[in-house]
Amino acid sequence: MAFFFFISFVILLRIGELILARSNGQWLLKHGAIEYGQKHYPFMIALHTLFFISLITEYTLAGTGSYNYLLLILFFILIALKAWTILSLGRFWNTKIYRAPNFPLIKKGPYKYFKHPNYIIVIAEIAIIPLAFGLYYTAIIFTLLNSIMLFVRIKEENKVLKI
Repeated sequence: MAFFFFISFVILLRIGELILARSNGQWLLKHGAIEYGQKHYPFMIALHTLFFISLITEYTLAGTGSYNYLLLILFFILIALKAWTILSLGRFWNTKIYRAPNFPLIKKGPYKYFKHPNYIIVIAEIAIIPLAFGLYYTAIIFTLLNSIMLFVRIKEENKVLKI
């Protein structure tokens, strides 16, 4: 029961992020932004959708019902860090890659310390969520798939940031 409550909560968070990203994307486009990385974006959406399907499937098949409190606490710390990241970027935060002319790059919040703090958080989330419930197959498979996806994504984003 706790698993399904938790996963529902995480899915609602992701839907909220997508709604915020859509709103920010519309604002960016109105301010002359150009979108990049459209070719890999559908694969990102598919990866994250399959991640949740895999979580639910593995949990249902495993039927353990146990969870790790420490990892769940760590996940909620990650949510706070992600909120800090999103608030630091404000209207510039997005799940897509946009480059808006005449706007400087954000160098506040976690961006003072890391070039891609959001991706560090996502990497941790993809590992911690399944590990918190002992779902090792999902943790391993999607950590590897996410690494490949982020290699493509960060390469594209770094290219855009140099424009």
